[in-house]
Amino acid sequence: MAHIAKLRLLLFSAFGPAIALLLLLFFAGYVVLGSNGVLAWGDYSRQLHAAKGELKKTQEARAELKNRVDALDPRRVDPDLADELIRRQLGVIHHDEVVVPLN
Repeated sequence: MAHIAKLRLLLFSAFGPAIALLLLLFFAGYVVLGSNGVLAWGDYSRQLHAAKGELKKTQEARAELKNRVDALDPRRVDPDLADELIRRQLGVIHHDEVVVPLN
């Protein structure tokens, strides 16, 4: 009976550290394998690189659209762009036309 009491006391005294160790292992595993863990770092860097490339393309497209809008300002319309748009609307532009600048 004394041995059982000592064994029970030993088990109860080891219960707290065992729970703490399990929690520590759980959190350590989450740090390595979790969605924001060390192993996800490479995937995040690839996503960041792809997003930066997409941002650069979007900024270039935005700059082109801004130049086109500036060229269509009613106070100072670009005559070449106006001619192109009018001919496209009227259907008198052809796919094989070449524009030759005179200056």
